[in-house]
Amino acid sequence: MSAQPFWQVKTLREMTPAEWESLCDGCARCCLQKLEDEDTGDVYYTDVHCRYMDQDSCRCTVYETRHIKVPSCVWLTPDQAEQFRWLPETCAYRLLAEGKPLFDWHPLISGDPESVHAADISLRGKGIADDQVPEEEWEEHIIWKA
Repeated sequence: MSAQPFWQVKTLREMTPAEWESLCDGCARCCLQKLEDEDTGDVYYTDVHCRYMDQDSCRCTVYETRHIKVPSCVWLTPDQAEQFRWLPETCAYRLLAEGKPLFDWHPLISGDPESVHAADISLRGKGIADDQVPEEEWEEHIIWKA
């Protein structure tokens, strides 16, 4: 058995489902609605999040059925790793796909699931649910470019 953590010795494809899921730091940034510029392909994040994101825990309240309730919800898999550049630069899936280390505040490093919130990386208490803002107004809510 390796003394190094699994994310340092395994590729994304080699990880077990439990290891894969544990990479999620609980920031909920992937729950933000994104807009893509049709001409350039640039992706912009808004402060509008999925209605099923719990603003306190930053977790999906319908995780097991999210693809039924929100057909456009992206289900990340190791096979998509080369496409992860649209994910936030802090996302463990993207970082590992790019050969970069996890941040110190990541719960797998800190041992504390609250560390992502303490580092002010998460959406805890931020943003507005997508059922509160008409989609045609999302452009007014852009907060950063991917």
